[in-house]
Amino acid sequence: MAKGYKYKRVLLKLSGEALAGDVGYGIDPKVVEDLAIQIKDIVHDGIELAIVVGGGNIFRGLAASANGMDRSQADYIGMLATIMNALALQDAFERQGIYTRVQSAISMQEVSEPYIRRRAIRHLEKGRIVVLAAGTGNPYFTTDTTAALRACELDAECLLKATKVDGVYDSDPTTNPQAVKYEKISYLEVLAKELHVMDSAATSLCMDNNLPMIVFDLTVPGNIARALRGENVGTTVQ
Repeated sequence: MAKGYKYKRVLLKLSGEALAGDVGYGIDPKVVEDLAIQIKDIVHDGIELAIVVGGGNIFRGLAASANGMDRSQADYIGMLATIMNALALQDAFERQGIYTRVQSAISMQEVSEPYIRRRAIRHLEKGRIVVLAAGTGNPYFTTDTTAALRACELDAECLLKATKVDGVYDSDPTTNPQAVKYEKISYLEVLAKELHVMDSAATSLCMDNNLPMIVFDLTVPGNIARALRGENVGTTVQ
């Protein structure tokens, strides 16, 4: 076990929006660099880290489909957006001296490896970050579901869901000042109360495989390391 840490191998779920910073769209190089600096410290401490990244800062398949685009086609475009984000992360990590591999569920051999479970595990064991792009490679599956699936496949001990909110609330804290934050909650409660921490497929997958999840605020520097040490920085869903 890495010194002072509660978990050794983890999967970090990053939304595409997190990479956009305050601009709201595209990739903010400063945000990506700050993230790389945070992650460098935990990787050098011996944490094995896989990352699943969304693409909402570039293209949202669900929104496009609601406006009349074919859902499958829209989802494939969204998958390509996640590859752009993954390459940006790889660049930032490697400028910090962290060896990084991008694995894509859609074959794109010039810029990434194909997703192969055993190869991904080997990279993790060698201290490399593995950035998992293109979702599951299938339409109708979100990157939240991808994160839950890959965390189970790669034997991760914990799923970290980085958001812009400091945990799970009983209602939207941005619109309801009286919203109550949960320190701990079960996956069953999340489903029953329809809290939309992740979609129901991802939530069920974590529940069925006893995979704990920590929902925390990515915008606070050092929160990733604090979550990995077991400090109370958000909400634990288990």
